[in-house]
Amino acid sequence: MAITLVNPSGLPEIDVYRQVSIATGSKLVHIAGQVAWDADGITVGEGDLAAQVEQCYLNIGTALAGIGGSFEDVAKLTVHVVDWTPDKMPLLLEGIARATAKLGVTPVPPATLLGVAALDVPEHLVEVEATAVLD
Repeated sequence: MAITLVNPSGLPEIDVYRQVSIATGSKLVHIAGQVAWDADGITVGEGDLAAQVEQCYLNIGTALAGIGGSFEDVAKLTVHVVDWTPDKMPLLLEGIARATAKLGVTPVPPATLLGVAALDVPEHLVEVEATAVLD
């Protein structure tokens, strides 16, 4: 495995991600921001943040599997949520948990959460991009 995730002493321990990832692989992979599209380009979970988060994570899993990787190879995630407010955190975490269960992994690489005014189309509530490292 090319990624080691750690929480260095002196930084807070967050349940859903680690503060640092150490990459030792030879291939740096950048995955385009994934929105809640299925394989046919149809939006999944219109109006449902948890369902859209789940689909974004599943799409990242699909992209990684397509190049011989998995969520264990992810060095960094960036999550963009339309009109973010802290009360949306339970829905975000629910979507991650549902995707985690389907993918059979616990995706906890360092992550950045950004509130944005809008995404590509009005029905998309979230977009997740990933950077991975493969051996």
